Amino acid sequence: MNRPVSIRWRLATLGLLLLPLAHGCDSLPGKPNPADAPKRPEQITDFRTLFGQNCAGCHGAEGKLGPAPPLNDPVFLAIVPDEALKDVIARGRPNTPMPPFARAHGGTLTDQQVEIIAKGIKPRWQASSVKSEDYPPYVLPAGVAGNPAEGEKTFKTACASCHGEQGQGSKTVDRTIGAINNWPYLALSSDQVLRRYIITGRPDLGMPSCIDATGRPSDFKPLTSNEVTALTNLLIEWREKSAMGR
Repeated sequence: MNRPVSIRWRLATLGLLLLPLAHGCDSLPGKPNPADAPKRPEQITDFRTLFGQNCAGCHGAEGKLGPAPPLNDPVFLAIVPDEALKDVIARGRPNTPMPPFARAHGGTLTDQQVEIIAKGIKPRWQASSVKSEDYPPYVLPAGVAGNPAEGEKTFKTACASCHGEQGQGSKTVDRTIGAINNWPYLALSSDQVLRRYIITGRPDLGMPSCIDATGRPSDFKPLTSNEVTALTNLLIEWREKSAMGR
């Protein structure tokens, strides 16, 4: 006849079974690797991950062909000051789809993460062959103004062959050039972005930079900083007129 198992023996056996749990999961077979534990959002410090999660949706996975301006443009990276790049990531561009990313300005990233993105863009896509001194300055110098009337003259020689005499766009057998005298486009573009496009062009869309004669009249000359400013002010004037007409 089997003898009944004592309560004391059962408790002792249960204690032996539970002993490993007292030391946590680390003592069990198949111990997890701490490196595999998911990171909190503020712990991510890898440029590729941060760019993919916060920038690629608008600027493209490789910094191009997104709805927002390309970031892998060597001319842009040659002329944009490091602080300006960091500032626009942190603060965004008011009244445009570009939001602020720094927590101090309503975003989700730490100051360290903003700096990682800002410092990681140039090493990834900058070209040493492109020199900033060959182009007008990215930021408009203080105290410099541009006359929209002068901008109209410059537009005819530098832009109208593709964008149309009044910026209405153009169409050829194999290509359509979008309108830039267009309320939605101008309303969503900051003054700085307009200046940037005039200087850098849109290489991802075939638009030449301000020193490139491709597709332009034979008498075209590289644009000066004042001409870039005048063109920018012309586009700003178009924006204001469009707003008044709405």
